[in-house]
Amino acid sequence: MKRLTTTRRHFLATTGALGAVGLVGGVPSMLRAQEGKVLRIRLDGDNNVLDPGYMVGGTEVEAQLQCLPFLAEYVREGDTFTWRPSQYVTKLEQRDPTHIDFELVDGLAWSNGYGTLKASDVAYSYNRMKTSDWSGYFDALETVEVTGDLTGTIVLNQAFAPFIMVTLCHGPGAIVCEKAVEDAGGRFTTDFPAICGPYTYSATPGQRVVFERNPEWTGPLPDFDRIEGNVITEVKASELAYEAGELDCTELGADTMARYQGAMPDNTAITTAGQLQYMWLGMNTEHEKLKDIKVRQAIQHAVDVDSILAGAYSNTTAKSHGIICPGLLGHRTESSYSYDPAKAKALLDEAGASGLELTLRTLNNQERMLAAQIIQANLAAIGITVTVLPVDSGPFWEMGIEEKGDTWKELELWLMRYGTVPDPYEATQWFVSDQVGIWNWERWTDEEFDRLYKEGIAETDGAKRADIYLRMQQIMEDTGAYVWINHEPEAYAHRADITINAAPSGELNYRRFNLA
Repeated sequence: MKRLTTTRRHFLATTGALGAVGLVGGVPSMLRAQEGKVLRIRLDGDNNVLDPGYMVGGTEVEAQLQCLPFLAEYVREGDTFTWRPSQYVTKLEQRDPTHIDFELVDGLAWSNGYGTLKASDVAYSYNRMKTSDWSGYFDALETVEVTGDLTGTIVLNQAFAPFIMVTLCHGPGAIVCEKAVEDAGGRFTTDFPAICGPYTYSATPGQRVVFERNPEWTGPLPDFDRIEGNVITEVKASELAYEAGELDCTELGADTMARYQGAMPDNTAITTAGQLQYMWLGMNTEHEKLKDIKVRQAIQHAVDVDSILAGAYSNTTAKSHGIICPGLLGHRTESSYSYDPAKAKALLDEAGASGLELTLRTLNNQERMLAAQIIQANLAAIGITVTVLPVDSGPFWEMGIEEKGDTWKELELWLMRYGTVPDPYEATQWFVSDQVGIWNWERWTDEEFDRLYKEGIAETDGAKRADIYLRMQQIMEDTGAYVWINHEPEAYAHRADITINAAPSGELNYRRFNLA
């Protein structure tokens, strides 16, 4: 059965379309971080749903990381990410492919008089996620067996290699207080009914979020007494606020990152969280103009990706050769096609596709529009006339979804970027046969691809998994429906005396920031 749900992939892909609402001027208590250990950061919007089951993601996950328990957390090892047990557990161990045993730290208190963290809270939290908006992260969960006040076993219904990395470390893995959530009616929105973490939470919509030390927290103390998250929807505005000394940390856009790399501001360092975005030029294999694979292959050879990386992204992004991002199993370092306008023209001639006119749709932001214009010029050089159609965020994300209208029938070319988690399985899930008409806008099906998708989830041998995902990307490329473009980094500028902590998908974890 096809399901259409809000996902982190959707959130990552759309945040860049938000507009500016102003800088942080006028916000009281703008203290320097070293005065009382206050950290001032940027939020790209209000947190509308803090409930892990119904959130959008992004900064809502950041809030959960400060106020709710998790069993596991991301750690970086060189250029890759792995996991470790969190400060909430004394044990987290995968006993076999379908059983994960855990033991919680004793005496960690929930706020508002709700007692201490129990294994029953873990069971309640994960079981409710199976019917939530983020249920896909828990498809492999059979149940959570509670074996004691602090102990339990997560039971999977099949081997699911990335469960700890993808589910337990990420926002959907947050644990809520059973009694508090039930007292709140079974779900919550802008306030936590109970917290169990180093910080309390308060928000002024449209202005800021404040995290302050939780007096009931008995776990390890964070370095900062107070976190002030200022709502600044536009990255450019946030960069200006950082340069004015009003923020201690901000996300960077591509052009500013390039400028900083050339001339770093005083007392500034850059941290790259990860490169878990993948962008490509997609083609509708069912459209009459693009049915001939030779036409699609001609487009693959006609697009000068290096020019896109230089002209639209100031050479701050990694060149892509597939959907698996750098640092993950199955990441490819080359493609089987190359920029070759002469070959592109020959393929068009073989297809008898002279005078071809196509539309290219893209989100209406600076980098995508520049990329689209470069592609437009590349295809004009081989005799294809391209009309670039900028699209606002709302209608853009409905274009290829059949239940949202008939635009999917008109799609020809488009620029797409998805975000993912630090395991290759999620990137591949959008292209199986069941996703045609939902997120597989290229509209091809392949039995081998579908089979490999299931095998990749269950395989626990790293080398074998890597081979599976390498083959899946080659199948995609062989359809001719993709021109791989780049992997954008989640990069942050911050004061040099602060060490920041970020998930590979970019969410900041303020409790793990360190102050020199």
